[in-house]
Amino acid sequence: MSLLPKAFTVPATSALSRWFAARAPKSDSATLNLRNVYIFFSREGMLYAVLLIITFIAGINYGNNLVLGLCFYLVSVWLISFHVTFAHISGLKVQLIKVTMAEAGAPVWVTLQLISESRQPRRQLLFSFEQTDGKVNSKANNKTDKKANKKIKNSASAQESILVTRLQAEQVIRLPVQTHSRGQLTLPRLIIKTVYPLGIMRAWSYVYFARSAWVYPKPEAFDWQAQYAVASQEDLPSGGQTRQGQDDFERLDNYIEGESLARVSWGHVARGQGMFTKHFADPISHEQTLDYADMPAAHHEQKLAQLAYGVVTLGELGVPFNMRLAGDAPSAATMGDGNGFAQACLLRLAKAP
Repeated sequence: MSLLPKAFTVPATSALSRWFAARAPKSDSATLNLRNVYIFFSREGMLYAVLLIITFIAGINYGNNLVLGLCFYLVSVWLISFHVTFAHISGLKVQLIKVTMAEAGAPVWVTLQLISESRQPRRQLLFSFEQTDGKVNSKANNKTDKKANKKIKNSASAQESILVTRLQAEQVIRLPVQTHSRGQLTLPRLIIKTVYPLGIMRAWSYVYFARSAWVYPKPEAFDWQAQYAVASQEDLPSGGQTRQGQDDFERLDNYIEGESLARVSWGHVARGQGMFTKHFADPISHEQTLDYADMPAAHHEQKLAQLAYGVVTLGELGVPFNMRLAGDAPSAATMGDGNGFAQACLLRLAKAP
């Protein structure tokens, strides 16, 4: 817990973050070197430093050469650990390969390529993106709540980081970045750290990527899909029954000997209504138009979320469709189908003002 008032700690943290960012310009390819690699005692290393001070004071105070010799030996171990830990992370290259698109509330996945030109393998490298939002609230009314929140926070941190135990030549990793709202997402800084080999010193570095990610609205279901998923009642035989809302159910016909028993409506047989065969057909066989003005929601973001639901649904079914946003001319809408076209429409929704 900081001893400084909150008004002083926040500006100090911001100033330190700006200083780190100034030493590592934004780029999709970064090499760790003297300018952007930092090193300091780890938590265990702080105890080691206290031990050095105690042995040095004891050796001087009592004039004991054995204690002084032990102190100098511990200092040499510390110096070697300092050099090895720094060299272990310095020279590592990180390249941004791909950034996926995701719906609001779902993580964006970032693919990174790690390149090591060192002859010796690099070990125990921890990679994670700084998570600034959506963290677990640590305020609790009792000790039980504090312990539970701490466990949840540690579990979330473990899922958002990757430990590379051994890196030789090249390796590709994928890391999640949590999203919270629609639009353009600036990737947080990547944190790379290690305490190898003795855990006395902790070396770390920050990488700031120039590429951004796009987050489209979280799809919101509405009554529009009912017209594509309602079973037809016109062709039912006398006494035939069916349920509304089946995905591709069309009608019931009298059972003809030789037809597959898998298509028999056994519910009608159990009720003594006879044997009927269920027939299925694609309920969507024509081109569709998703128009912003036709969405039933009242708010802008909800309309975009409903458009996203229509895009995802039609993209999965492979139905040709076009999407018209507010301000688009009718002639400007292009028809398309498939997952690729759906992703392009979701990107338009993410970029919508």
